[in-house]
Amino acid sequence: MSEAPMSASSFSGGPVSEAEWVEARRASLLNLPQAHADGRLPSLLLPYQARGIDILDDPRTRVLVVEKSRRIGYTWGLAAHAVLKASRAREARGMDVMYISYSQEMTREFVDAAAMWARAFALAAAAEEEFLFADADPDDPGETREIKAFRIRFASGFEIIALSSAPRSLRGKQGLVIIDEAAFVESLKELLKAALAFLMWGGQVVVVSTHNGDANPFNELVQDVLAGRKPYAHVRIDFDQALKDGLYQRICLVTGDSWTPETEAAWRSQIIAFYGEGADEELFCTPSEGTGAWLPGPLVEARMREGIPVLRWELPADFLHRPRLIREAMVARFTEEVRRALDRLDPNRQHALGFDFARVADLSVLWVLALSPTTRRETVLVIEMRRIPYDEQATLTVDVIRRLPRFMAAVFDATGAGEYVAENAQRRISLSACIAQKLSVEWYRTQMPPLKAAFEDDMVTVPKDAEILADLRLVQTVRGVAQPPTLRTGDTGRKRHADAAVALALAYHATRISVLEYDYQTGSDLDAVAAGDEDDTSGGRALW
Repeated sequence: MSEAPMSASSFSGGPVSEAEWVEARRASLLNLPQAHADGRLPSLLLPYQARGIDILDDPRTRVLVVEKSRRIGYTWGLAAHAVLKASRAREARGMDVMYISYSQEMTREFVDAAAMWARAFALAAAAEEEFLFADADPDDPGETREIKAFRIRFASGFEIIALSSAPRSLRGKQGLVIIDEAAFVESLKELLKAALAFLMWGGQVVVVSTHNGDANPFNELVQDVLAGRKPYAHVRIDFDQALKDGLYQRICLVTGDSWTPETEAAWRSQIIAFYGEGADEELFCTPSEGTGAWLPGPLVEARMREGIPVLRWELPADFLHRPRLIREAMVARFTEEVRRALDRLDPNRQHALGFDFARVADLSVLWVLALSPTTRRETVLVIEMRRIPYDEQATLTVDVIRRLPRFMAAVFDATGAGEYVAENAQRRISLSACIAQKLSVEWYRTQMPPLKAAFEDDMVTVPKDAEILADLRLVQTVRGVAQPPTLRTGDTGRKRHADAAVALALAYHATRISVLEYDYQTGSDLDAVAAGDEDDTSGGRALW
């Protein structure tokens, strides 16, 4: 892992000055399509609104989960999709649309938007109407509530119904269900159970919301999707992404104001200041944090196994000043210890590697996972290196990869100087199977949930080691994203920075990558390999 702490400006929203925003938006104008640059009107839907509709138009999309910033007009775009769905004939995949949210005002706003779209599309639709929806309890038919609802009927025979609560009668309907501001509705889990029944007959479910805390069922749903537990489509649109896609430009178009990067930057700062401490959650799709470590101690300990080798290598501070033969002997001793551990690996299993780099303050950690017949990721070797020069780290890493049975892939932290080790592996092993990964908040956002899911589902094992346990417990949820802390722990000169946790995350990521590689070797190449050429990537194994 890069030893430079992650700066606040690396986050997608929040600590970006007006001047930085102006510069970024001016740069973005250089890539504007000519249709926009010459003053012609843009498309009706903004890009982030259109992307959601494109996903829903794909017949393979059954459920779409959307994290969004507040008040970016996403529901307005969904109303357009609802009209197009309800106005189609059954043969064209038309269907009823049911819109549900937590307030009557939102349902009225949705049906008004749908009526506007119907007029704009010149579709045959009856005028919007209010009616009473009977919310009956199937277990107690006598318990029936009359819910005020809104409806638009189309010549296709389908209709749009907008409801202000989660009616039990949803179970008797069929079509497209839109659950808006899902983090705020009552009993989201029960509502989803009823809505997912629509999928059996070709329906769709859209769950869209601003966040309302990290313990909310909506955030749990998002984490399940990111972790791969739920096979749903996922979209995330924060305030800055909406602005880059033209939100404020569209506002200026409606209000008649003139748009400039400076006025947009000032407006952005004003909106963020308005939400204050709640801006991260309301605007930037980061649920307010809970407390405690990302991985509970008992959960980590339940996945620990004895007997997994953890090899620690530390060289003296004056290593480079010692004679060459002494340096080579010191390296050779540790290399032989690593090779003995590698010789004990199961030759029938696939292996992947993660490498978190450091040189001075932190540890470099090399983590090897083996894929079991049940696809559990089992740790088979961990190497920790402290004060090891670049060349020695690079040489050892290549030696390990060459000796891994059925090598799958390796992912390297290339945020800083670790790129040198990554490039060396790419040159010596494979450009496609050795991935140089720049660690970022977005990477942690997408790659840490699958790792946590593996811990929770007993699909990963780790060594029974106190320091590795401490590293895994160091990972914290920062602004809604699991990542290493800024502060280091440990004694002076031997501090840790969740290095093992990052190496494990990189290795787990490597097991989920599909690598296809095509190669060609001439007869002279094979002769060189047989003669023991230093660039032999077979590790001495038979080529065929």
